[in-house]
Amino acid sequence: MELALLDWVIVIGVLIGFLIIGLRYRKAGSKSLESFFLGGRNLPWYIAGTSMVATTFAADTPLAVTELVQKNGISGNWLWWCFLTGGILTTFFFAPLWRRAGILTELELISIRYSGKPAFWLRIAKSIYMGVFLNAMIIGWVNLAYISLLQVFFDVSFNEAIAITFFTMLIAVTYSSLSGLLGVAITDVFQFVIAMVGCIVLAIVVVNSPEIGGISNLRANLPNEYFSFFPSLQSNNVTGSNLALSVGAFLSFFAVQWWASWYPGSEPGGGGYIAQRIMSTRSEKDSVLATLFFQVAHYSIRPWPWIIVALCAVYLYGGFYAETSPELIAEFTENPRLGYVFAMKQFLPIGLKGLLLVAFIAAYLSTISTQLNWGASFVVNDFAKPLNLLNKNEVLISRIVTLLLMLIGLFVTTVISSISGVWEFILNCGAGLGMVLILRWYWWRVNAWSEITAMLAPFLGYFISLNYIEPNISIAYSNNNGTFLFTVLFTTVSWLAATYLTKPTEKSVLESFCFKVKPKGNWGEFGSSDNKLGYLFINWISAVVFVYASLFSVGYMLFGTANNILICLGLMITSGFILFRSISKNKLF
Repeated sequence: MELALLDWVIVIGVLIGFLIIGLRYRKAGSKSLESFFLGGRNLPWYIAGTSMVATTFAADTPLAVTELVQKNGISGNWLWWCFLTGGILTTFFFAPLWRRAGILTELELISIRYSGKPAFWLRIAKSIYMGVFLNAMIIGWVNLAYISLLQVFFDVSFNEAIAITFFTMLIAVTYSSLSGLLGVAITDVFQFVIAMVGCIVLAIVVVNSPEIGGISNLRANLPNEYFSFFPSLQSNNVTGSNLALSVGAFLSFFAVQWWASWYPGSEPGGGGYIAQRIMSTRSEKDSVLATLFFQVAHYSIRPWPWIIVALCAVYLYGGFYAETSPELIAEFTENPRLGYVFAMKQFLPIGLKGLLLVAFIAAYLSTISTQLNWGASFVVNDFAKPLNLLNKNEVLISRIVTLLLMLIGLFVTTVISSISGVWEFILNCGAGLGMVLILRWYWWRVNAWSEITAMLAPFLGYFISLNYIEPNISIAYSNNNGTFLFTVLFTTVSWLAATYLTKPTEKSVLESFCFKVKPKGNWGEFGSSDNKLGYLFINWISAVVFVYASLFSVGYMLFGTANNILICLGLMITSGFILFRSISKNKLF
């Protein structure tokens, strides 16, 4: 598909703007590693929070939501809605701790929390595993989604799409390597606004098109199960309805996955680029507000424009609309992610095509620039620095590493074939690790061997379950997410055993950590007498209810009834009041 001159002007103009921002903040990002990777620890909460939201809005996100809606209706989004509980946990239980730790990267926490050679080599190993291997996998799946968009939108081949992706990545490398995190965060703000405006415009255009005829007609022409916010649960399998989940699968999402799995953007204990943004804020207050804003925007504000377009795509390309060609229906059935791109291509007029393409490019760039900066921070600060491989040109080396990570990510893109396969791998090979990442802040007995075991055990547990348990048990095991649950159990037993079979962290290290970070929980002789956790739990629970009520209030305004709207608004107002009172009374800030 060819773009008009106006579309190209919009696309090129915005990309030039991103490069100008990189040049504008080049000097600020060149002062030190702290300036390059944490923006000088001076970001206000609204910049840091928006940057978190922008980073989790990649080119693949609306496409993934379309696939979830096609398979399980609106309720399919519980696959990621379930992570809210852990996100709010990060807001109140971990954000202040990350900010007080005064470290440059999350892996540097290993050096101030644990002791001995196990801690040293754990930090080195995780810097390569997370900074290079895992980072390249994430970049690869984001690239695959971007390539899919380019192939459908422009009717180009895979190799041509790879070439376009390479040049787009060069833009991300240029401004992120010039300005560091400060430039990345500033561009994230613009990228998020552009991306959301584009998605909202698309939703309005598509749902009001003659083919759809508004939300009421959409509601009338699709089965009611597509509009349910909660899945239909079945005891063993999902063969009865393509919009049903087994009880075990739903409970694993809602009750286990949020605390058990390491997943980018939803790490238990607030790791990853969330921790990086937290540590970049100018105060503890900003760290909490930034993370709270992220949770509200991530779950309550962003999803509905995507969901509206996804439902329209199901109607138009899923066999419900009589005038759609059989070829297009077959293509959508085989790869439902592409339904979002089909809608872009079919309904957007001149000018809006450029706007929405820029929105996707902006979403893509915000994720890629963060992944490159985040990965480079691990390689430089947690691999090269402890091994004394750096010289005085630390920022220059960081820029070179950023470029190298781009090339590695591009190579991985050419060899992976499935976005969902990478997603499944990351979830299962981090299953059970989450509890260690949580408890290391609240329990003195967790040591380096605990984390080493929790990092390695999921690979063995996943292998055992996949190859020796699943083939010999009924289909209910896999349908109830048995592989994931077994891996969590195996990992948990393994790291607990390792904890009690090895020596605890040296007392001097624990004392120094407690003095600096002032953690609550069980710290033995080093614990603070002011160790009340009750108000944190009140904040946590009330904030979870507030965000879910906000999410469903918007949804019911679009698709529900007056009674549902009133119930959700009532819960939102009540929980919001409790949260505000708890924060004020306990002087969290």
